[in-house]
This record gives sequence, structure tokens and C-alpha cells, in this order.
Amino acid sequence: MAFFGNDRSSSSPSPSASPQTNVSLVAEGTVFDGTLKAESDVRTSGRVIGRIDVQSKVVVAESGVVDGEIHAAEASIAGQVSGDIVVDGRLILRETARVDGNIQAERLVVEDGATFTGECSMSGPLPTASSDGSASEEEPVPDVPTPANGAASSASDATASS
Repeated sequence: MAFFGNDRSSSSPSPSASPQTNVSLVAEGTVFDGTLKAESDVRTSGRVIGRIDVQSKVVVAESGVVDGEIHAAEASIAGQVSGDIVVDGRLILRETARVDGNIQAERLVVEDGATFTGECSMSGPLPTASSDGSASEEEPVPDVPTPANGAASSASDATASS
């Protein structure tokens, strides 16, 4: 059976097959109303009204519309989302994205042209704190020679001068 160009000779998936090899699709012209749960990737070119809860990646195509929350490991948004987006890893807002809701993600990429209305919380790795609550001391940064202290000027010094 061929599925997105992947020809498999057996009719049942092998026990070692990863759930990442499948993509659930909400096609253009389709309206899904409710909670969409999946272990594998989900792509919507249609409309989803409700919640998308995915253990892998969510892709909202340019023609896609989501009226509700998105919870996923990763997401790429090119269409419209009206609702909160919670992503464990990277969230990409493509240039055609229109998001009206709060965003929580470890990493966020916003392409030129994307619009976002709401609050954003990024939960990446934080510096470790010492027992007194201050940030832990890191390796000192050496002084960088500048023309003012007698070092030769370079092209990068010229762009950083005041």
C-alpha cells in the first residue's frame, strides 16, 4: 500500500515502526470539531474547532484555521490560529501566520510578515542560581582590544564604534 510515496509490502505495520512515520491530515475543505489527539504528526489545511493535542509535530498550512488550543512537541504555523499554543520544543510562525492567543514554547522563530497578538513565554534552559539566589559565576570574558586602548582597528571595530 502506498502512503505519501512510501510503499510497504506488508499490510500491517512492523512492531518497530515509529509513530513518526505517519501523518494525520485534516484536508482543505474539511472541518473537524472536537479534540484531535495523535502520537504522530498532524497537518491541517482545513479547519479545526477545538483542541489539538499531539505528541509530535503540528503543521497548520497557509489555508489552515485552528479555533482552539494547540499542544505539541513542535509546531509550524502558516495559517490562522485563534487560541493558545503550547509547544515543548520549537514553534515556527511562518510569514503568513496569524496568531491570536498566548504562546508558550522553549524556542520561537518568527518569520518576517507573521503576526501575533498575545503574550509569549519562553522556557529555555535557565542559568543555575547559587545558594544566595544570584546567577552562578561563569568563566570571565577576556578584555577585547579596542582602538582606544592601542590595538589595531579592524572592520568589525568600525561597525561597533560609537
